[in-house]
Amino acid sequence: MEDRARFALEKLLNVAHQDTDQGRRVANFLLAWWSADVHGGFDLTDLAKVDREVSEDMATVFTWLAREEDVVYPGDYRSEIEQIIARWRPLAQTA
Repeated sequence: MEDRARFALEKLLNVAHQDTDQGRRVANFLLAWWSADVHGGFDLTDLAKVDREVSEDMATVFTWLAREEDVVYPGDYRSEIEQIIARWRPLAQTA
């Protein structure tokens, strides 16, 4: 993962741990990437409901993903993703 995308992802992970509407929306974004079948998709209108910096970080991660030849998952951040799942999707599996 290129540095810019990694930095954006790490900022998003921090937001997703917060018990706020913005944290929930960022968690939805990250969990849709992790496993949309298990954790649900991401409503693009939520981009307008988060701070500009947060939406730009989402766009950075999304753009990086779009440029990859294969599907890439944030496996290096699995434990953080699992914590987000526990917070926002307590009944879901960690697929």
